[in-house]
Parts: sequence; C-alpha cells; structure tokens
Amino acid sequence: MLFIKLFFESFRFAVHALKENILRTVLSLLGVTVGIFAIIAIFTLVDALNNGIQSSLSSFGNNVIYIGKWPFSFGEGEYPWWKYYRRPNPDKSELKFIQENAKWVKSIAIYEQKRGNTINYRSNTFEDGKIIGASYEYNKINSMPISEGRYFTQGEMSAGAQKAVIGSDVASELFPNGDGLGKIIKARGTKFQIIGIFEKQGESFIPTPSNDDVIFIPYNSFIKMYASKGRWINTNLIAKGYDKDDNLGEILAELRGLLRIKRGLKPKEEDDFALNRTDAIVEFVNGITGSLKLAGGVIGLFSILVGGFSIANIMFVSVKERTSQIGIQKALGAKNYFILLQFLCESMFLSFFGGIGGLFLVSLLSLLSTETFVISLNFTNLIIGMLISGLIGIISGIAPAISAAKMDPVEAMRAA
Repeated sequence: MLFIKLFFESFRFAVHALKENILRTVLSLLGVTVGIFAIIAIFTLVDALNNGIQSSLSSFGNNVIYIGKWPFSFGEGEYPWWKYYRRPNPDKSELKFIQENAKWVKSIAIYEQKRGNTINYRSNTFEDGKIIGASYEYNKINSMPISEGRYFTQGEMSAGAQKAVIGSDVASELFPNGDGLGKIIKARGTKFQIIGIFEKQGESFIPTPSNDDVIFIPYNSFIKMYASKGRWINTNLIAKGYDKDDNLGEILAELRGLLRIKRGLKPKEEDDFALNRTDAIVEFVNGITGSLKLAGGVIGLFSILVGGFSIANIMFVSVKERTSQIGIQKALGAKNYFILLQFLCESMFLSFFGGIGGLFLVSLLSLLSTETFVISLNFTNLIIGMLISGLIGIISGIAPAISAAKMDPVEAMRAA
C-alpha cells in the first residue's frame, strides 16, 4: 500500500512539474527523447534490414551452396577476377560425379541463365526477360511455387523438350486475359510451349533470383538453344544438404574433396572453383549492422547523457522549490527513504516521458516502410527503450533524491 501511495503521489508531482514549467521540462527531456530515438531507431532499422535479407533468402532454405568459378565478393580487398576468369565452368560430368558419390548432399542441379531476352507471343512482347535452363533437381533446391500448370518432368529435361514455365510478369504481359497455359511463345527464335506459370514473387530486398521475369526451360533445351549457335555458356551447380543446422561444414568439405578429385588437382594446387554459401551474405550484413548498432548506440548515449543532466537539473530545482514541503513531511514523521523514493520516482517518470516521446518518433518510421523493407517497432526494442529510460531516470535522480532525504526538517522549514 505504501508503494502504491508513493507511486501515485510521485506521478502527481511529476505531472505538476510538467504543468508548471512546460517549456523548461520539454527542452530538458528533449535529450532523452533524441537519445532513445537514436538508439531504438537504429535497432529497429537493423532488424528491418535483417528481416528483409532473411525473407529474400528464405526461398533457398538452409545448407544451399553455389558451385562456380566466381566467388561471392563483398568488397573486402582486391578481387582477382583475372584468376577466376581462367577457371573452368562446372559441367554435367561433375554433376553426375557428385550425385553418385556425395553422402551429405541431398540434391544438386546444374543451371545457367541469360538476361536481356525478348519474349514474344503473337503481337505481345516482354522485354528484358531472363531465360534459365536447369536440370530437374533445381526445383527441389529453390522454392518455386507454381500457380498454374506444372513443372517439367525428368523425361522432358533429358529429351530437351521445348517446354517452359514462365514468371507472373511474363504471363501478365503476354497473356492479359490469363489464358497462357498451352500457348506457344518464342524466345531467341526458338518456340516453347507453356506448361506452367510461377506464383507472383514480388520485389526482393537483395538481388536474389526472381521468378517473375523468367522463362524457365529444361537445361538440355537451353544448351541446344545457345551452345549450338556458338554462344558462351557459363554453367553453375547448386547443391543442397540435408536440413540440419550443424552439417554445413561436412557438406562443404565433401564437395571440395569430390571436385578436387574429379578435376585431378594435386595436394598443393589451389582450388579452381568457388563454393559460395547464401549465409555468407547474412554474415557480411551482420558485420555492417553490428557497426551501425554501435555507432547508433554511441550517438544515442551522448544524447541521453545530455538528457540525463537536464533531468538532474530539473530535480535539483524541484528539491529547492519544495524544501519547506520536505521539512513539513519529515516533521510529520516521513522517513528518509520515503523522501528519497518520492524524488527518485519523479525523476523516473520524467525520464519515461522523454523515452515515450522517442519511441513515438520511432513508431512513425513505419510510414517509410516499403514492400521489401518493413519497419516496425517490435516488443523487444520497446522494452529496451523503456528500460533505458528508467535507468537514466534513476541515475539522474539519485543525487537530488539523496540531498532531499538528508535535509534537516528544522532547517528545511526555515528555508521557506
């Protein structure tokens, strides 16, 4: 009961202080507001960034590895492209060798893509389309939901059948009436029958492969269309391990060993291939976001310190203005801890008001959300903001509260 009574009394004093000196209080609490906004805004934006990346990579699942001659580059040091350029491309013989000998690999596929293609159906045209040729297993690795029709079969892939599954953007452009299944389209002078249409994927936060602008065909059909005409083919393999969280190292080691055996590399020779992991992108971004969190925390810390000193100043002024009241309370039997908690709670309330203002500003950031970058103040960041506000209130109010609690009641009443 004493705590509840003290709580409401402190709240009343805090509201009274705000009403009596609104301009002074608002200016003093601005530091806490800006500090909380800086810290929680950084945390919220970083969470939005991580969520966007995770969502973009979710279609691949766990333990997905890209095998090619070009390693992923994230701007760390020099990129020796001239060395990677001379590497051989993965081929179907390596695909078959890994399929026959790998124990940790669940599925593996070969694929290649060409951008900037014009796709036609009668008088309708889709510009800048992406043609992907892939083996049948590609569908088991990359999530490719189909809204209409079906995926091509193993037999159609082996025979190089001129069948195609097209993206939603291609379908809407070529077939406005939604009657694309079974129709014959033309790409690069080659005719393909549409057997399926992918679901709308939408924009992605990072440049991951999208099915919206694609014409997906069997790998052997792709080879016939390009290699037979003397065009350069830059194939890649994509492998997926079994869905476990702790076997990525075994998958990488196995793939590396099998490829070195297949290519006849000597023990001292370096790899002439690259094993790229999708989670490497997340690790790289985590490094950046960690730096952003640190920078935002430092900036917010200075702002909060300024706000903390301002609150301490308000509390010292409040103690001086209520000196006689403190003397009367102590003369009537109020204990030192009662006076201390009274001013400490008041300081915490004032800090909470500033923190709530900062969190309100952070919540307004949601207005800047896009389809791929969703900003929202989650419960964890909300709690962090309130805890920081409370801690600043305690630190800022402890010295004024102690000075009030130590006052001599007679001297305090005389000061009036």
